[in-house]
Amino acid sequence: MDGSLEEGGTQTSGKSAILIAGPTASGKSALALELAKRRNGIVINADSMQLYEDLRIVSARPSAEEEAEVPHRLYGILSAATAFSTGAWLRLAVKEIEAAWERDRVPIVVGGTGLYFKALTEGFADMPDIPDEIRKEARELAQREGVAGLKKALASAGDADGAASLADPQRLSRALEVIVATGEPLSQWQEKQQAKPFLPRGGFRGLVLAPPRPWLHERIALRAGMMLTEEGVEEVRCLLAKGLPASLPAMRAIGVAEIRTFLSGECDTEKTAERLTVATRQYAKRQETWFRNQMADWQRIDPSCEIEPDGIFSVA
Repeated sequence: MDGSLEEGGTQTSGKSAILIAGPTASGKSALALELAKRRNGIVINADSMQLYEDLRIVSARPSAEEEAEVPHRLYGILSAATAFSTGAWLRLAVKEIEAAWERDRVPIVVGGTGLYFKALTEGFADMPDIPDEIRKEARELAQREGVAGLKKALASAGDADGAASLADPQRLSRALEVIVATGEPLSQWQEKQQAKPFLPRGGFRGLVLAPPRPWLHERIALRAGMMLTEEGVEEVRCLLAKGLPASLPAMRAIGVAEIRTFLSGECDTEKTAERLTVATRQYAKRQETWFRNQMADWQRIDPSCEIEPDGIFSVA
């Protein structure tokens, strides 16, 4: 297991961090807040949707009161009109971690976006800059023709392997941008880059919240109810009023499409709550699979039991 924090909060390496991953609704933010209070910490966001200022309720971002209790970084820093990459997050996260160290504080990185943790602890291939015109054309194609159109364009541009292996519209768009701008497939750029991890083994303590399924499902149902409060519905209404492309990450957040159909009258409250619950459960299951496969040596914690934060670090 990775770990460089002794019980009581002493940093044995002088530069270490706590990383907390887990499925949505598992209590990551609450644990990060409590650890930050006890260990002179700074909480750094590693959730791709909590980056957006427009999505506090939908993404279950910490409240303004919670953010005021200890320093929180990288929360609500982006407009929904912004498409953000893993590499861009990594650059900001590294700056925040270094800033925490400079202040003799413990960086506590928390979230559910597995790729962010992977980039931080295993390295990340930095991709080339893409001209705005190429990026715009790729996004317009994604909005106009969807995944099928992106796959066809990517194969025609010379990246048949990428067209066959990728299914997410954002990743397909990125692969198309790279090959059009550089003439080389995205996979070749990734192979060429030998980026070293910013937090190597021994430089962090990795925690994964692994709750029992029934407990998590109960919390997910409560989360769906929060999205359907007057404040949650109004948040989505305001987002939709901006007329942003559906391909943007913020527009694909769980809750946006479901509440859109509620606002249009296509679904009543009960049906919308059911759709929100199912979509969130499916997402949580994908997250759990990722953490199980990619973070097998991180310490598992059952958040359904009472957690004594200081006791976490007494476990070898």
